[in-house]
Amino acid sequence: MATTSGCLVGQCRPGAAAVQWNSSRPSRIQCSVVADAATATDSQQELRAGADPLLLRAVRGDSVERPPVWMMRQAGRYMKSYQDLCAKYPSFRERSENAELAIEISLQPWKAFRPDGVILFSDILTPLTGMNIPFDILAGKGPVIHKPITSMADVDEVTELCPEEAVPYVGQALSSLRAEVGNEAAVLGFVGAPFTLASYIIEGGSSKHFAKIKRLAFGSPEILHALLKKLAESIIIYVRYQADKGAQTVQIFDSWATHLSPIDFEQFSLPYLKQIVSEVKKTHPSLPLILYASGSGGLLERLGSSGVDIVSVDWTVDMAEARQRLGRDVAVQGNIDPGALFGSKDFIRQRVIDTVARAGRGKHILNLGHGVLVGTPEENVAHFFEVGKSIRY
Repeated sequence: MATTSGCLVGQCRPGAAAVQWNSSRPSRIQCSVVADAATATDSQQELRAGADPLLLRAVRGDSVERPPVWMMRQAGRYMKSYQDLCAKYPSFRERSENAELAIEISLQPWKAFRPDGVILFSDILTPLTGMNIPFDILAGKGPVIHKPITSMADVDEVTELCPEEAVPYVGQALSSLRAEVGNEAAVLGFVGAPFTLASYIIEGGSSKHFAKIKRLAFGSPEILHALLKKLAESIIIYVRYQADKGAQTVQIFDSWATHLSPIDFEQFSLPYLKQIVSEVKKTHPSLPLILYASGSGGLLERLGSSGVDIVSVDWTVDMAEARQRLGRDVAVQGNIDPGALFGSKDFIRQRVIDTVARAGRGKHILNLGHGVLVGTPEENVAHFFEVGKSIRY
């Protein structure tokens, strides 16, 4: 017979140290952890009946028995199976732009952990070649833009993305993933947000200080806005393409937008995020859109105002506080520190329980606050998923 241990916010299972937490409006949910893994699986009857994946039901606000769980960068270098594939195919672009390889890599964590979300193995820069912005991703260096944009003449050379011509492997991979996973998990696509893509395109790659894009933003804003407009238009096309090919939700990564002040975020990022959401919802009204920006505590309400369905929260914000600031109409995702997966299994277990309790019942996707870190023990990732899937409200 399965045994359970209850938990309230600030109240742990017997024998564990209590988590101290003060809040004027605590999230008081009762959750339990099912010890018997056999009882922790979702209803097979629901799956046979063709019910939507748990992740979709949860973000809609349907009554669910637990939060869905997946992990950003869940297919990656911490997995031995991925490392073995990298040894055979050392080019990241080959791995991500070959449909068969992208499918195989995307399914590695699915086969190992059975998460509630299976995200396409790709990169936010993938569509750039189809916009006349050549790039490469080099081992040990990361992304390199071969001709950074510095002028309006450069912006004029940026073309509109035609996904079926430029990135057909993305559509092929998504369709295959959807067929493979069925209703047991949601298939996720993803895109880069205009400001984050522009950061790479203008800086020429990764950056610590973003001096080049800020020089344009504050010295020649018309050039940056012209580029952002073109990027937004192509991203709208790309999101729709991914949805048509099998993505059941799409995550928008605006990773570098948090290097903007709130007033500059409202000028150079938020309008284009709103445009993407608004235009996509006209053709795909039921497609859930997730927005992630690392270190977003100072911009949380602004992220929510973009119109997305889910805001992905990092670990620098208390999840209960994030819930209060965003309101109950916006679902939340996150927000465990990826470094927590270097801890003991008991620590991981308690951190998962605490996060779910702080998030409250429903409209929460359990996830990390960032991608899983290189060197994370694979058995700890497995434990994270086991505990997450054993939670019961």
